[in-house]
Amino acid sequence: MTAQTDLDMVHLRLILVSGKTQDFTFSPNDSATDIAKHVFDNWPAGWEEEQVSSPSILRLIFQGRFLHGNVTLGALKLPPGRTTVMHLVARETLPEPNSHGQRNREKTTESNCCLLL
Repeated sequence: MTAQTDLDMVHLRLILVSGKTQDFTFSPNDSATDIAKHVFDNWPAGWEEEQVSSPSILRLIFQGRFLHGNVTLGALKLPPGRTTVMHLVARETLPEPNSHGQRNREKTTESNCCLLL
């Protein structure tokens, strides 16, 4: 195992839905699953109200997209040595699939007809 310098590491500032934040440092080789497990195992003081029962329900959001478990920080091409902000949410707080369908149905109620004279 090679030692990595601080400049090689990826600094993440994780934000909860409540707005609470915490900074963590990870290797570019760490995956979203690795990060969720590390955060769960080292749950910050002050986040007690948001404590979850398992690391498997923690999800990272980066630039509006959920990160799949096997995606590494290196694959995201995050700038090493700088702090990147991501959101951390519990899976059960995600929108229900039906909510997207409901929005799509509402959109289809709009009339797109034109009148030919």
